[in-house]
Amino acid sequence: MSFRTRRVIFMTPFYMLFEFFLLKYILLLIGDVWDEYILLLTILAGLLHLFPMFFEAKKSRKITRFLSTVDGVWMWASVMFLIDILIIYLVGSFIEIPHTAVLIMLAVVPVLGVYNYYNAHKLVVNEKTLVFDDIDGEINIAHMSDIHFGSVRHKGIIKDVSLKLQELEDVCDIAIISGDLADGSSIVEEDDLMAFRDVEMPILFTPGNHDFYPGIDNVIKAAKKAGIIVLDNEAFEFKNLNVYGLTFSFGDIEMPSIKDLQNALKSDKINVINYHVPSYWEEFSSLGFNIQLSGHTHGGQFYPVKWFGNMMFGYNLGLFRDRLGNYLHVTTGVGSMDTPMRWGTDSEIVVLRLKKS
Repeated sequence: MSFRTRRVIFMTPFYMLFEFFLLKYILLLIGDVWDEYILLLTILAGLLHLFPMFFEAKKSRKITRFLSTVDGVWMWASVMFLIDILIIYLVGSFIEIPHTAVLIMLAVVPVLGVYNYYNAHKLVVNEKTLVFDDIDGEINIAHMSDIHFGSVRHKGIIKDVSLKLQELEDVCDIAIISGDLADGSSIVEEDDLMAFRDVEMPILFTPGNHDFYPGIDNVIKAAKKAGIIVLDNEAFEFKNLNVYGLTFSFGDIEMPSIKDLQNALKSDKINVINYHVPSYWEEFSSLGFNIQLSGHTHGGQFYPVKWFGNMMFGYNLGLFRDRLGNYLHVTTGVGSMDTPMRWGTDSEIVVLRLKKS
């Protein structure tokens, strides 16, 4: 049983308790409330949250993927309704709010939900420039992370990314995925990533924590069959780049030593470390890595979580440069975790243009 599955099972009773009181307060704001109906809705919410996961772990089906999507959208809506209720009660402590105004405030959530859902499925290309004093020729990297192939975003997201990378083949020399190619919410079968075979430029991938949840061997096998070069604590040289893929997991895995990382460096190339989480940048930079490519944070994915992300992570999203002239790039990711909603962040592929200063 994966970490993700254990987490969902453990959290479901608390989630149901939260849903019971949330639904009760929403209905109180609208009109009469019947605890029997709320209890029934709470049980349905719990079943919707829990049972599709077990079916998806064995075989992915349209119906269970649809139910997982409905659950993800409702989880987002629950957070928004909670914020709505807090605002209504806070303001209502000082002034009387007309019933019509309360209904309008509640109606904002589904309207906002349409935008969030659309924005999460709109894949955009952003560009950033990195300058170096001693780079030998220019090179462009298509950087992405957190594709999260799974129940909520299945083969459609792989097709979308593949088509976008094909459009970028005249612009970019290489594509690099910084972990979480898979989500862990569904099984990963050998042919699930085959759309990537249509991309002619090299695609590098280094596993992140979510890639271990559906079985890391399954993810690596599917990636390799799709023509993706998997860097699992190993390096790959391409033109003027030396890319080292450092695997990340919350589990107990064997990690390379500092000496191994130092031995992987090439003095005549731009040294890139592909590491899922935006951590240890100062250490990697001091070792001699010119660029760290990361994801994991999703940039917070949507408000108000985006604000908390900025507080929790020193490097939540964007491009950073240190006093040594080395860079960290943290992408907001392609896919989404648990809920297919984005607000204030892009579903992005970032073209990193490496140029001589």
